[in-house]
Amino acid sequence: MAVLILSVLILSCFSAIPFTHADSGMIGVNYGRIANNLPPPEKVVNLLKSQGINRVKLFDTDKTVLTALANSGIKVVVSLPNENLTAAAADQSYTDKWVQENVKKYTPATDIEAIAVGNEVFVDPKNTTKYLVAAMTNVQTSLAKFNLGDIKISSPIALSALANSYPPSSGSFKPELIETVIKPMFDLLRKTSSYVMVNAYPFFAYAANADKIPLDYALFKENVGSVDSGNGLRYNSLFDAQIDAVFAAMAAVGFNDVKLVVTETGWPSAGDENEIGAGAANAAAYNGGLVKRVLTGNGTPLKPNDPLNVYLFALFNENQKTGPTSERNYGLFYPNENKVYDVPFSVVEVAPVGDSKAKVPVKATTSRVGETWCVANGKVEKEKLQEALDYACGEGGADCRPIQKGATCYDPESLEAHASYAFNSYYQKNARGVGTCDFGGAAYVVSQPPRYGKCDFPTGH
Repeated sequence: MAVLILSVLILSCFSAIPFTHADSGMIGVNYGRIANNLPPPEKVVNLLKSQGINRVKLFDTDKTVLTALANSGIKVVVSLPNENLTAAAADQSYTDKWVQENVKKYTPATDIEAIAVGNEVFVDPKNTTKYLVAAMTNVQTSLAKFNLGDIKISSPIALSALANSYPPSSGSFKPELIETVIKPMFDLLRKTSSYVMVNAYPFFAYAANADKIPLDYALFKENVGSVDSGNGLRYNSLFDAQIDAVFAAMAAVGFNDVKLVVTETGWPSAGDENEIGAGAANAAAYNGGLVKRVLTGNGTPLKPNDPLNVYLFALFNENQKTGPTSERNYGLFYPNENKVYDVPFSVVEVAPVGDSKAKVPVKATTSRVGETWCVANGKVEKEKLQEALDYACGEGGADCRPIQKGATCYDPESLEAHASYAFNSYYQKNARGVGTCDFGGAAYVVSQPPRYGKCDFPTGH
């Protein structure tokens, strides 16, 4: 996507070094600024905080934004733009000055944790690819010089860097990129314990191949899936297939151990007539399905034990972006901060289940780093939820005393509230292990503290 983008990390359950938590993945949202009607940075920071957002990724180093983020409790990723790569690669003193004026100047008040050096450089029409690794190396050296060595560096790449992506097991990088930039860049990422940044848009693949790709497969809806003829793995989402194609390409050049984060992905809520699949309902289905997919804590079929870490695109619709109509309609919010469509990404909103006539909202409070909880899926059948609750309180060994009549968490008296408490007790008792918050689809993981009534949910046993 375009430059001048901020990416906002939400529903994050990671420590200071990003993307290393073993239990569940994280969801982020890109905040684009190519518009003339967006709220000022101070209001945007308030919006982020109101949504429980505690990480932000900027694709520039705008002074007003960095200043607004100071002392906010939000961790920040900044970027060195593509047009700076030539100078950064040629002169160490240039990156020294850049780091001093754009990073060190704002720390520690603004908590900067990483730098994206360039964005989709391989498709930059100004042909800056040859400068990328040298620029990244000089930035890393400058960080060390100013005692900022804990800050990570990386550079987002587009899926167009792949020569092959189907089936996923055949994933490979374009030959002309491998020796010149892919291997040197990945080697630097490995040495600095950093991660590969990838921008992946199933929407583009679907729109170009709607006659071959089922819409449900692209939108995380129930479907028969597709079996990879190369390794026999079954895929039920186009997103998973795209990411595993990148993993396969990384393994093919000897970097299977380097981590990956999806820095951009999304679906437009409107588009031109020829942009097949664009629309609010599909955008809500894709982003909502992806959020649930990530919060299960499971990885892709090829790397099931590596949690998914993803940034949604985008926070706002941007009225000054050029190109097709879709480019101006990726936002989750309008500039007036109203939602374009509903995706439960920072407040868990679960429909009540049970005999209680009153709605029982799950109120989200500020996220506590490194903690996750398990809650009931209020949309499943009542019988299924009751069966899962009975298992958790019985054979599962959950502590269900607090939801007995007269106890601290009996109110609100609803099946969903009681099941959520029992599921979370089971989940915490089993060390928040992958697969311990599922109950046959009756539960899922959240990283905002759930609140039913006045009942506090424990985070450990």
